[in-house]
Amino acid sequence: MSIRNKLRSKLLNVLVSEKTQSARRSLAETRRRIGGQSHVVSAFLELDDPYSYLLACYLPELVAAYDIDLRYYLTQSSSDEAFRPEAELLAVYADEDCARIAGELGVPFLDKGAAPPVEHRRALIDYLAGIHGKPEFGKELLEAITAYWRGDASGVASRVTRGADGRGNELLTENQQRLLEMGHYNTATLHYGGEWYWGVDRLPYLVERLDSLAVRREGARLAKLASIRQVMQVSLPIAPPSAARELPPLELFFAFRSPYSYLGLGRIFAIADAFRLKLVIRPVLPMVMRGMQVPKAKMAYIASDTSREARRHGIPFGQFADPVGTGVERCLAVFYYAESERRERDFVLSAGKAIWANGIDVATDAGMRQVASESALFWPDVLAAMQEDAWRSRVEENRKSCAMQEKGS
Repeated sequence: MSIRNKLRSKLLNVLVSEKTQSARRSLAETRRRIGGQSHVVSAFLELDDPYSYLLACYLPELVAAYDIDLRYYLTQSSSDEAFRPEAELLAVYADEDCARIAGELGVPFLDKGAAPPVEHRRALIDYLAGIHGKPEFGKELLEAITAYWRGDASGVASRVTRGADGRGNELLTENQQRLLEMGHYNTATLHYGGEWYWGVDRLPYLVERLDSLAVRREGARLAKLASIRQVMQVSLPIAPPSAARELPPLELFFAFRSPYSYLGLGRIFAIADAFRLKLVIRPVLPMVMRGMQVPKAKMAYIASDTSREARRHGIPFGQFADPVGTGVERCLAVFYYAESERRERDFVLSAGKAIWANGIDVATDAGMRQVASESALFWPDVLAAMQEDAWRSRVEENRKSCAMQEKGS
């Protein structure tokens, strides 16, 4: 591991520790009290972002249940490719993903039309910009996003005919700059006291934090907010349903440098086993090894978010050893040897723990030997596998296959 990677790993280890999180939260609350400020929660929403819509559905109950100052910002995600690679594919996936999530949450999604009324998008943004700063802005923003993503063309049209001042672009730019200055890059995000929460499934973390500060209003009802965690609990069958016999293999596109890939392994294995699905693990190169950059703000959020998720699921996590470069290449080479021995599950899990929980440098023989031993792999064969180069073409095939599936091919 290079000196740069070692320093980055050590810094992230400190940033994501529970001790550091507690200290940062205490400092934020101390500053808030000294400044005589209220509990300010900032919500950054984008009109044509379906994740913003799903989050918006729960904000009225949040502000009704907690003594907070909820501030709404209509904005747009950063257009920088470093923050949002393959933006067009992401947009297609977001629509499909949110349709599935909405179904699970019981939230109406495009129930009044087959698609959002995109022809009114600009006029609707201008209308909202025209009432920005007025008392009704927050309510109108939530209602406008809701109408847009329910496919309610008449509801949207009724708003755009009320007049606008044409400063929509100016408002989006101002709030996008505010978002970046505060340390994030994405919409459908909430910020409180130095921490970010992206998407409706991270809203429970904010609720837990507000509860710890005792700012819930007396007698507040949290039925909708509580339902989020309930929906997130996966219930697997005791025995595979008969229809599962007809299901295709479950494919996992896996990156050794992705903490999300590692955190998802246990649950993916459980799903595959519960339905007796063939699990096909298809490793890919991380973005930085495909010529893309990961900005510091994005890396910091990923580290913070995955540490929260790891603690919630009881997954070992927190001592990182960045495998980028040689470490990733060695893991990819050994993976295909492990696959030939039917030990691919053991290997990806052992490698993941080494990289994300135990701070083991898989770029070294000592580190890889430990992973190989835990995976029941024969070390001389591991050494031989790391000299091979055939994995490169297979990993490239995986990347192309993933891109084609995202495009719906």
